[in-house]
Amino acid sequence: MANFSPATLSADMRAGLVVFLVALPLCLGIALASGAPLMSGLLAGIVGGIVVGAVSGSHTSVSGPAAGLTAVVAAQITALGSLETFLLAVAVAGLIQIGLGLARMGFIAAFFPSSVIKGLLAAIGAILILKQIPHVLGHDTDPEGEMSFSQPDQETTFSELLGLFGDFQLGAPSSACCRSPSW
Repeated sequence: MANFSPATLSADMRAGLVVFLVALPLCLGIALASGAPLMSGLLAGIVGGIVVGAVSGSHTSVSGPAAGLTAVVAAQITALGSLETFLLAVAVAGLIQIGLGLARMGFIAAFFPSSVIKGLLAAIGAILILKQIPHVLGHDTDPEGEMSFSQPDQETTFSELLGLFGDFQLGAPSSACCRSPSW
């Protein structure tokens, strides 16, 4: 509550509404993609957005849904055997984080070089770009289930990129941007 100011309440409420409208579908989508109940995605969004934001007291903290965790959550639910066991593991991890925060152990983050974090983010960006190139250029019109390296259609990221040389559709990028959305 130290950061609360009645003068900025209107702007804070508008910003909160925008973030809520962006985060809600993402929370539900991540829950659905992870095989978890939709209510767990909704609760995770509430805890991540409201509780963590209020308790952290930081102007720059970011908390909320992260689409990159979908595969981690789905794999851990499968590995642990049930959603309930996974939720227990998440609760224990949360308690550990709270304990580390109360013990002022945030300095541990200084041991992770910023170049490692930047490299990880650059690698994620490169993967996303490489996976989209065949779709943008009209080579692969079926994006369903193709976010992993080995795809259901027996292709890989690199074989799709190599296939572009024999199947380049010059008008695909322009037609994709000019079509009206089907939704």
